[in-house]
Amino acid sequence: MRRRVGRRNNWKRTCVDSPYTKALLCLSVQTPFVGGSHANGFGEKQDMKKRLIALAAVASIALQAAAFAFENSVTITEAEKKMAENITAEQLRDYLYFVASDEMGGRDTPSRGLDLTAKFLALNLSRWGFKPAGDDGSYFQKMWVVSDSIDQKATKLTVNEKEFSFGKDFYLLRGKGMVEGDLVFGGNGWMVKSKNFDAFEGVDVRDKVVVVYQSGFNGRGFQPPGGLGEGGLGGDQGVDWANPLDHAKMKGAKGVVIVADPQIQGFWPQLGNFLGRGRAYIEGLQEGGSSADSLPLFLVSQTAGSAIFEGTPGNQESESAFAIGKTARLSAVGKSERVPTQNVVALWEGGDPKLKAEMVAIGAHYDHVGTRETGEGDRIFNGADDDGSGTVAVLAIAEALAKAPKRPNRSVLLVWHAGEEKGLWGSEYFNKFPTVDIKNVVAQLNLDMIGRSKKPGDDNPKNKELSGEDEIYVIGSEMMSSKLGEVTKGTNSGYLGMKYNYKYDDPKDPNRFFFRSDHFNYAVNGIPVVFWFDGVHEDYHQAGDHADKIDYQKMEKVTRTIFLTLWEIAQLDERPAVDKQLPPELSSRG
Repeated sequence: MRRRVGRRNNWKRTCVDSPYTKALLCLSVQTPFVGGSHANGFGEKQDMKKRLIALAAVASIALQAAAFAFENSVTITEAEKKMAENITAEQLRDYLYFVASDEMGGRDTPSRGLDLTAKFLALNLSRWGFKPAGDDGSYFQKMWVVSDSIDQKATKLTVNEKEFSFGKDFYLLRGKGMVEGDLVFGGNGWMVKSKNFDAFEGVDVRDKVVVVYQSGFNGRGFQPPGGLGEGGLGGDQGVDWANPLDHAKMKGAKGVVIVADPQIQGFWPQLGNFLGRGRAYIEGLQEGGSSADSLPLFLVSQTAGSAIFEGTPGNQESESAFAIGKTARLSAVGKSERVPTQNVVALWEGGDPKLKAEMVAIGAHYDHVGTRETGEGDRIFNGADDDGSGTVAVLAIAEALAKAPKRPNRSVLLVWHAGEEKGLWGSEYFNKFPTVDIKNVVAQLNLDMIGRSKKPGDDNPKNKELSGEDEIYVIGSEMMSSKLGEVTKGTNSGYLGMKYNYKYDDPKDPNRFFFRSDHFNYAVNGIPVVFWFDGVHEDYHQAGDHADKIDYQKMEKVTRTIFLTLWEIAQLDERPAVDKQLPPELSSRG
């Protein structure tokens, strides 16, 4: 016990470190002075010490109550720990060196490497006795990837007879056909009824080509700018709110031109690596199949944007819409092809006659970003951490279920999603066209990047947010269901006690991690979720994301803990109640 004494006027302040509270506790007592010294100093000190100790005891009880407001209701039995021990670092390493091998070619969606990985998963599931839960009695839920390729020579943009160059001045983002019309500036292009906002107010865009400018466009889609997204957009897309492309289509425009913001302009030459090849989407999903898709959408450089606005009454920074006074001709030429891909879906039936109709879902995305077509050095993006780590962890959890001496009460639904890297394709498709009764899914556990850790002394700024060797980020566990959060936290506390970092639960997280993995599509479907994530690092979406850089001991601990979390949810008497609404900021990707 450490003791510190101080004095001010006739007040004495004495402090002690409480062994109960692990905090410095201080008591101030008024005392008389006699000739500058304490009267009866020894007795007073003893009396003060007694009072201080008594106060420390009372305070410690109060602080303990506050500190332990979370009372762990989860008890991990020795038998359950034994089941988790079937998951080992060596097993995870063996699986990952296969899934993240060069032979898989980076597991792009679609690709031969992705198909081989799917067959590897299905082979093991069949050996272990899992029930196929895909299409037609198989482990595969088939999806069709529609790829639109671009004829760069025939795809043109002309403004008042000035012709711009594909790649140098513009890219085609989507749409087909040739359109011609007067140019109008439409601000940021958004319509949000709850904010009484219509960017096209003041101009008629029917049969026109609309020019928009907004920093929320990221090459894949639109994000609501500034205050429009604050508190959520509210209502239904296309009715209560619309992004610039849908808004233009609703108002009868012929085409849309987006002027690149400084961030996009900063890596303009690199855009050709993917925008020059066209675009792909999953047949049946809104992004690919909406009526707005037929509307030509062009992205122009800032130089081309300046030429468009030259000699007009305003520019791209103007607050109000206006007629530009020029005519544009957009020619979008290409072809489409359909290629199959798949989610991998399996079921481990529960042992309770009633509860087995309900399912605890667990999943990961087994795709990555493929192979770079040109360049020197390593061109295969193996994706060992992203998300080979989650892929093989779910496979190891499946093997542990198969080896368990009994079945959990509820069934376990395992889904490996394709196309996550292209825009959460697989999870969106599964939630819109489920192969099981998705209303019976009580929770979804998502594993996306769980294998890397920040080593002591690592001062690489790219690893600044990478979690430590005994740490993992946990996202969303308490956003929709208090019970799910309680079980998630309680399982970890009652088992290995890893450091669960909830930093990214902040609805205003600038990284927007809640939107960036497959759990999101389950959450907006009303299913409570938990997302385990190790954080971005120097090899995130780089060719250096190799299997030899994985911390397999950490991965073992994380995977065992998730297995037991799944098990405890499956054993609950009642499904985790959805007693909270998603924060408005997290209810839509925009």
